[in-house]
Amino acid sequence: MSVIGKRAVRREAQVRADGAGLFTDDMKIHGMLHAAVVRSPVARGEIIRLESRSASRLAGFEGLFTYKNIPGRNSVPIVIDDQPCLAAGRVNYIGEPVAIVVAQSRETARKAAGMVTVVCRELPPLLDPLTARNHRKIRLYGDDNIFKHMKIRRGDVDSAFRLCDVIIENEYRTPFQEHAYIEPQAMIAVPNPDGTIDISGSMQCPFYVRKAVTTVLGLKDSAVRVVQCATGGAFGGKEDVPSLVACQAALGAWLLKRPVKIVYDRTEDMICTSKRHPSVVRYKSGASSDGILRAVEVEYIIDGGAYATLSAVVLFRGTVHSVGPYRCENIKVDSYAVATNKVPAGAFRGFGSPQILFAVESQMDQLAEKLGLDPLEFRRRNILKRNDVTATGQKLQYSVGLEDTLDRVIRVSGWNPRSDREKDTGFGLSTIFYGVGLGAGGKHLARTGANVIMNADGSVTFSVGTTEIGQGMVTVLSQIVADRLGVPLDWVTMIPTDTSRVPDSGPTVASRSTTMSGNALLDACTKIRTQLIDEASLILGCRPDQIILDDGFARTETKSIPLLEVIKACTAKRRCLAAEGWHVSPPTSWDDETGRGDAYVVYSWATNLALVKVDRETGEVDVRKIWAAHDIGKAVNPALAEGQIEGGTLQGLGYALMEEMAVDSKGKLLNTEFSTYILPTAADQPDIVPEIVEHAYPDGPYGAKGFGEQPLMGIAPAIANAIYDAVGVRIRDLPITPEKIWRALKDTNHKDRISGRDRAHS
Repeated sequence: MSVIGKRAVRREAQVRADGAGLFTDDMKIHGMLHAAVVRSPVARGEIIRLESRSASRLAGFEGLFTYKNIPGRNSVPIVIDDQPCLAAGRVNYIGEPVAIVVAQSRETARKAAGMVTVVCRELPPLLDPLTARNHRKIRLYGDDNIFKHMKIRRGDVDSAFRLCDVIIENEYRTPFQEHAYIEPQAMIAVPNPDGTIDISGSMQCPFYVRKAVTTVLGLKDSAVRVVQCATGGAFGGKEDVPSLVACQAALGAWLLKRPVKIVYDRTEDMICTSKRHPSVVRYKSGASSDGILRAVEVEYIIDGGAYATLSAVVLFRGTVHSVGPYRCENIKVDSYAVATNKVPAGAFRGFGSPQILFAVESQMDQLAEKLGLDPLEFRRRNILKRNDVTATGQKLQYSVGLEDTLDRVIRVSGWNPRSDREKDTGFGLSTIFYGVGLGAGGKHLARTGANVIMNADGSVTFSVGTTEIGQGMVTVLSQIVADRLGVPLDWVTMIPTDTSRVPDSGPTVASRSTTMSGNALLDACTKIRTQLIDEASLILGCRPDQIILDDGFARTETKSIPLLEVIKACTAKRRCLAAEGWHVSPPTSWDDETGRGDAYVVYSWATNLALVKVDRETGEVDVRKIWAAHDIGKAVNPALAEGQIEGGTLQGLGYALMEEMAVDSKGKLLNTEFSTYILPTAADQPDIVPEIVEHAYPDGPYGAKGFGEQPLMGIAPAIANAIYDAVGVRIRDLPITPEKIWRALKDTNHKDRISGRDRAHS
């Protein structure tokens, strides 16, 4: 492997650094119009009428369109088809799209949209998922406002708890988290004379976008071409939402027969696009005196917002991960995705796992403390190892590197839980796992296509159905292609993702790009490689199995020839040096009644150790250092893997300590600017020590498995555990702000003083 495992520079790094790359809003098309959205002013209500006369009088106004103008079906399909493209008769969250305004300039379109009044009969909203669930009068979805209920049943929980020596029971809460990608939502729709339409934009999932546009316009798949532009960040926020944005541009373009661009401004983007699901987790866990986890009972509730979007599959992942990476024979889990009158929640890095793992890892530390064990020893006694069985009954037969990640972190940090440390400093541990790919909850989408062409001059172009969203996919996949074909990396180029070039390849989510597209590319490259090896063996006079293709040469142990000569010979003989590749994920299984099955094809594993110092006077937390070790199967590009660890860790720090969207009593988001939504900056970044552990995944390309989401997932509980270790207060609702710590310390000091007086009196 001359290219695999090398620290190759990001393929797009230079153009990004130079500012030369073109994003959606950089594109201009002759005759292009601009669209803006008229949105609901209330969280729940009945639409009485639109008042648009003044807007229509603006110079440059081209049209206003409502659900009545939709030629196809008024639905944006994701998982459950409950979300309309434009509200019809009622609205269910502040910011819900009601109409599209198209004008000759962006300024005019936005001004006109602001002049349209949506007259509503306002109704009382449901804003709390606990209140909304099974509400007796208000029906937002079905008969109970529950998008999805999932469960796991294993063993006898009640009997097991009766035998436990220690039981810990708590409630945890987590908030909305904003994706905060640099580039807001943006799309361009271009109608063609032949009755087709081209969509270009910022997105993760082109095939989702195509399905939405064909639904709304009433077209065949072949009539809609979707091309991904350079995408300025996503983190899950450009999985579901771009389908809606594309339909907004496409509707105006289709009806006016002119190109239409739509770009959200930052405030609009933050008001109306998906967030991480808020959650309530009620967690009970019990252990025996020998430090073994014996029973777990969980109620996990996520706030899905007004429409289902991806809540069902987010819930699936959270449910599977609800016991963490631990052995336990007795489990009862009930999880719910609930409808409320808030902006729909959707995909966000970790996809339902960070919420539940915050609770899991907090519980582990509390069990250890009550048993008189340090948190490291308690985890060593309970973590999953090879041939163990997960909470869903899945036997782990390969690529199980959790123990090695734990050992690596302890070794490189030198941490000993019993050692003395500086006053008000503390260490916090988390051990986590992540199911790679879509799993049993999305196995109908678990396929991927690729196309590879080797040209007569040796240059190689390839196409895949997954997208580059900042994770380094272009570079990693180029390395896989170069290695398999035996060419230098600079001979290889990826073509922008385009639905007309490869068959439906599912979404770019669930850390699946490297494994799925990588395997599809290997399939295609192997066909071309066979042609090259056959021709090289004829030229060199040897058997095909003696040929090695490497770094631009075909060679045996005794002789070699430039690969370009082999390619020239293939071209002269009209050998085919182009191929399509296809990969289908290995089988998974799931039983809805018991929550049993092989939920994911493989898991990635991680250990995080956080060092913090807490200021007792202010409650401020200084995260000084985080050690993060990840088993990723095989690092195709170690530099990019380390970058993922560093970026995800900082994003997890924001989730732990500062990121929160406030919602008022009417369902309005209050902090919809980067000036009021607090994000970690370079000044907040601790010293991050990324460590890569490699337990090869046999079905992955060169042993690789996905892990891009995992670096965020265990940071919040590690920091929470470290804060407790430092000053003895445990915060169970994120973010862990200085105010919460200060109040908890004040309350603890008050209780200590009262307790001291009682002891003195006695």
